[in-house]
Amino acid sequence: MTEIAPRIVVDPQIRFGKPVIRGTRVPVHTIIAKLAGGMAPEEVAREYEVTPEDIRAALAYAANVLEQQEIRALA
Repeated sequence: MTEIAPRIVVDPQIRFGKPVIRGTRVPVHTIIAKLAGGMAPEEVAREYEVTPEDIRAALAYAANVLEQQEIRALA
């Protein structure tokens, strides 16, 4: 298991190596998708048994990944 960001880990044996919340099998993308779909952070925390800190860590990780991404427009 490798920590790639605070509270976020990857392990080839868990969810095919996708980033998950440390100590769970909950993928980061699931947390982000549920928030984007309109679930309140409290609902996400309750449904997936994660903490508010885990949710903030997932958001921070996603923001960091997006910041590093470079998109080039083809014109």
